[in-house]
Amino acid sequence: MIQQSETEPDMNAMLLRAALLQAVSATLAGAIAWWMGLSLGVWIVLTVLLVGMLTYQSELPRWWMLIQILFLPAMIMLHSLALPAWIYLLAFVFLFAVYGSVFSSRVPLYLSGLPACQALEKLMPVEKNFYFLDIGCGTGSVLQYLDKKFPFGLFHGVETAPIPFSISWLRSKIGKAQFLVRYQNMWHVDLSRYDVVYAFLSPQPMTELWQKVQREMQPGSIFISNSFAVPGVEPDEVIELNSGRARALLVWHIKDKANGEAHE
Repeated sequence: MIQQSETEPDMNAMLLRAALLQAVSATLAGAIAWWMGLSLGVWIVLTVLLVGMLTYQSELPRWWMLIQILFLPAMIMLHSLALPAWIYLLAFVFLFAVYGSVFSSRVPLYLSGLPACQALEKLMPVEKNFYFLDIGCGTGSVLQYLDKKFPFGLFHGVETAPIPFSISWLRSKIGKAQFLVRYQNMWHVDLSRYDVVYAFLSPQPMTELWQKVQREMQPGSIFISNSFAVPGVEPDEVIELNSGRARALLVWHIKDKANGEAHE
């Protein structure tokens, strides 16, 4: 995951919109249930249906739909368990440590998986030492896999979610691992030193990320996005994965701006 750059939309506005949709849905469902003499259970179902439809029609990203739909049932279920207050605090702290950066980055935690790692292995330079960067490296699975395969490669990752970063950092210190992980905002990383940059993010930052790639990456280097396209820019290569959330690797060979050609 990455943190929000200064030009990205305000996440506070998105949270406010989500809360407003929840309130409107609950109110409308309550009015219908009262008018028709329906039960509490029917009110819950109506609320969930309404908030799902309203969220779908709103400007919120599609991944918000699951949060919106599950919010009310989850609150009711937790209330019925009558758990001590510290349990809620502990759960909040844990979830924030894993997913907290979503509220600024709008990038959920996606894990690449073995098929993506194997496909990336085939894209690595084979005739020279190289630098590789994993933007939003999560728990470090890609870095750990490639680090074992390419002793002449230098593998770096950046991550801003505390628990995934901690797992990735611990992996980098185990055994003979040589990769480096930094707790750093992606927008502050200089991409010019890297021969390969890999990202598994979300649709939201791709346009601005591509602009950064174009500004900083050198001719002959490679930018790879797992599943998420750059709007309006066709990839040079598409490698199908069809593995859960990871659908394909989209590959761009960075070209010389003067003549439009990539250098090997």
